[in-house]
Amino acid sequence: MWRDWVLLALVTVCGVLEGVLRGDMPVRMVSVALAVGLAPLLLWRRTRPLTVVATFFGVVTFVGIGLVASGSPAPESYTSLYLLLLPYSLFRWGSGREAVAGLSIILAAGGTAILISWSGAAESVGGVAVLMSAFALGWAVRSQHGARERRLEQVKSEERVLLARELHDTVAHHVSAIAVQAQAGRALAATSPASALEALEVIEVEASRTLAEMRAMVRVLRSEAPADYAPQPGVADLERLAGASPAGPPVEVRVSDDLDALPAAIDAALFRIAQEAVTNALRHARNATLIDVRVVGESSTVSLVVRDDGDPDPADLVPEAGFGLTGMVERALVLGGTCQAGPCPGGGWAVSATLPVRVSA
Repeated sequence: MWRDWVLLALVTVCGVLEGVLRGDMPVRMVSVALAVGLAPLLLWRRTRPLTVVATFFGVVTFVGIGLVASGSPAPESYTSLYLLLLPYSLFRWGSGREAVAGLSIILAAGGTAILISWSGAAESVGGVAVLMSAFALGWAVRSQHGARERRLEQVKSEERVLLARELHDTVAHHVSAIAVQAQAGRALAATSPASALEALEVIEVEASRTLAEMRAMVRVLRSEAPADYAPQPGVADLERLAGASPAGPPVEVRVSDDLDALPAAIDAALFRIAQEAVTNALRHARNATLIDVRVVGESSTVSLVVRDDGDPDPADLVPEAGFGLTGMVERALVLGGTCQAGPCPGGGWAVSATLPVRVSA
């Protein structure tokens, strides 16, 4: 990452300046060479944390033992404090085995450093405490990140389960229509062959739609919980969002006139995404005077834009600020569409989604 290169440049400059300006630096050339020469290891601290730890502490320990054995003082550099990033990285990105192995290396190197440059119990205990703090911080950040990843997966799973239930309702509707038409065709076959033929044509259309919906259902996750058979809201129900919050900014809904034949899964997805976006705008858009909901249908896609003119909550500007957007994006992706959110150039916040007008088979 670019931040790693900035950090490397900063460490290099600080190491050189310390070597030039610090008058009491022991074995000046060796100390500067170690601090600056080992700094590039920071670039691999995420992908190879154990290798970086072993290389850094191994070289420092070997050089320190050699200098003390020859009668020289151990190397010392304030710039080398960047070494605290290494135990942090070990526990943040390393595997369990790497963490155990790296901890052993660091403890062995730390014990050796204490023995060859003993400066009192207080400083030794303080150094060990600082190292343990770096370990603890790396473990805490790793645990927090893992919890967030699990929560994201849970949100995606819940969204897929909800979509699967909606698809189940749609397929049940189509199958019921097929059964009715089949019964009607059977009753009219003897007296009105033309009516029976029309019934077969309707059955063909309904069967094709059902097959598409069933194939879409396979692509989503389902749970063992009983399905909810209540009718799912759709584009026709978006007007209900206009009265979402009497105390908040008004919500204006505009829908194009050519959206009557949308598949039920797409219809329900548009409502759910609009509902979540309006809820977020009412909750986070400060000083907003209007929330505009617009749905426009085209030949092969239908677009939804929910825009407000308020000042977004600073927390919304952080990509990991919430899980509502994750659910909207997951729902759109499952159906073959896209969804994104962000600040508008002229102010305010917008959520835009584009979905196909037909569920892909």
